[in-house]
Amino acid sequence: MGLLLLAGCSKQSAEQKNEQPEKAMSEIEKRLQEYAEFTLTTDVSKLSEKEKKMIPLLIEVAGIMDDLFWYEAYGDKEALLSSISDSATRQYALINYGPWDRLRNNEPFVEGVGAKPAGANFYPADMTKEEFEAFEAADKTSLYTFIRRDDQGQLYTIPYHEQFADKVKQAADLLRQAAELAEDEGLRHYLNLRAEALLTDDYLASDMAWMDMKDNRIDFVVGPIENYEDQLYNYKAAHEAYVLVKDMDWSQRLAKYISFLPELQANLPVSEEYKQEEPGTDSDLNAYDVIYYAGDCNAGSKTIAINLPNDERVQLQKGTRRLQLKNAMQAKFDKIMVPIAGLLIDESQRQHVTFDAFFANTMFHEVAHGLGIKNTINGRGTVRQALKEHASALEEGKADILGLYMVTQLQQKGELTGDLMDYYTTFLAGIFRSVRFGASSAHGKANMVRFNFFKEMNAFSYNAETGTYKVNFKEFQAAMNALSEKILVLQGNGDYDGVAALFAEKGKIGPDLQKDLDRVSQAGIPRDIVFKQGVEVLGLK
Repeated sequence: MGLLLLAGCSKQSAEQKNEQPEKAMSEIEKRLQEYAEFTLTTDVSKLSEKEKKMIPLLIEVAGIMDDLFWYEAYGDKEALLSSISDSATRQYALINYGPWDRLRNNEPFVEGVGAKPAGANFYPADMTKEEFEAFEAADKTSLYTFIRRDDQGQLYTIPYHEQFADKVKQAADLLRQAAELAEDEGLRHYLNLRAEALLTDDYLASDMAWMDMKDNRIDFVVGPIENYEDQLYNYKAAHEAYVLVKDMDWSQRLAKYISFLPELQANLPVSEEYKQEEPGTDSDLNAYDVIYYAGDCNAGSKTIAINLPNDERVQLQKGTRRLQLKNAMQAKFDKIMVPIAGLLIDESQRQHVTFDAFFANTMFHEVAHGLGIKNTINGRGTVRQALKEHASALEEGKADILGLYMVTQLQQKGELTGDLMDYYTTFLAGIFRSVRFGASSAHGKANMVRFNFFKEMNAFSYNAETGTYKVNFKEFQAAMNALSEKILVLQGNGDYDGVAALFAEKGKIGPDLQKDLDRVSQAGIPRDIVFKQGVEVLGLK
């Protein structure tokens, strides 16, 4: 009887427990679910024993770059994390490399934290632009210096390699160890030069050596590279790293497209003075499995293709290398693009959203960075110098639209297979994916401008009843050419005020688009991806 009673009580207790409502998710827990997890791996059986030993060394260097980026983006990582008691908020801070939500225009999500400084931690938070302009230092606009205050409150510069002396020495030593394992002579030469570059902040020789590598299976992008994090001036480069394994078969299929660059440059839809520069053709175009992300490229929205080096001297002499991160790209397509298309693209055109078109649009975005103009035509210096904090967002907008232009030209020449409607519809669906990155992202802002520009030119139709969009083919092509011309002229003229006006007018999300983006969020479609990565995942521990 006692056992029966106990069993009855246990059953009643379980039923009561089941009747209790589940604990509501916090706002941060909901935001964590906006990132879909994806495991970064590759077929390690194709690697040599020395390559397998090299990868853990490169991942260790990448970990150091992660630490350096934390300092650049925020400051003291450990102090921030130890101040957060909630585990979900700590995890979200790790994804965002700080207490500001990168996919929500950098709004703070940690109690007591104010707005993110536009210059991140590259400059004193209380420094004004007027103070910086009056500051006399030859290297103040260098990609590789911090601006700091002395005890008297005066500004001074300190090079990265001095600020990070111990860390870069550790990274350089590891790179030299990796170089000893390199079976490809070009990779060995690059790793040794890159080790020296980290110690001196002079990256030109190692960039040139990286351009000369052709046959290496393992690749490593490392150092202070992109300047997106500096939204005050776009002067300062941030540390990052990618560990990559080349897909030899895919890369061979892509190689032919680089030879078309001079012809495509000559045919750009803009007057002659804006296309006088000759794009380098010593470039290559390859596909990779990315097996580790660290630093800038891992913060918030994840990079799925690379176009480097950024140094205009290297670009004009040798061109750039375009690296397509095929496995990460497939993850974004499956987990984000396909669900978005099912919700926002007109049912009659959904079959045109394909991975091949997504891959090509992304690939030619990177190739298109090499087209157009790097130096202004009126003596205002490089485009990057003239456009300052607007340079990155406009350059991303240029690469997007000229990438689509390249796809159109090559398809019409018979060099690219597939229906142009596939590329155009996938491009439209891609806008909805990228505007969700927000205005704090150069890619997000570029997509806002393009959406509003295309809307004005009737490049797509909107069905209010179904909440779906449909490509208008002829108008879409006309908008592509018109926006290409507008961006190239703004860049060539170094028209800072004109670019500022373009972003002020079109770099924002209107209420109708916001309503549709809210539907995307309510449907539980991820905004981006996070990675399960490292030597254990690869089985190389």
